[in-house]
Amino acid sequence: MDQESKTLTESKQSPVAGKDVPRALAISERGIRTGADFANVMSALMGDLIAGRVTPQVGNATCNVGGKLLKIVEMQHRYGTTGDSGMSPKTIMLAELPA
Repeated sequence: MDQESKTLTESKQSPVAGKDVPRALAISERGIRTGADFANVMSALMGDLIAGRVTPQVGNATCNVGGKLLKIVEMQHRYGTTGDSGMSPKTIMLAELPA
């Protein structure tokens, strides 16, 4: 590898050394309320992982939490109930507090 190639490689890696804020962070801080929000944050996370802006551990934890979020949405869709009017979105009671 010649000196010029090495310098280019090093300059491309320097922002990855922890100086860049992950793109997924800005998206997730606004909240994940829709399927599009979820897709955007996961897409940004993929880019952040590839660029080295997040550690593999953070990427793994985020994917695990994302899977749990999708499971809750699936459970609401399957087992959730609507309000009396039938117009409200389905909700699911995850736990009942003792009286």
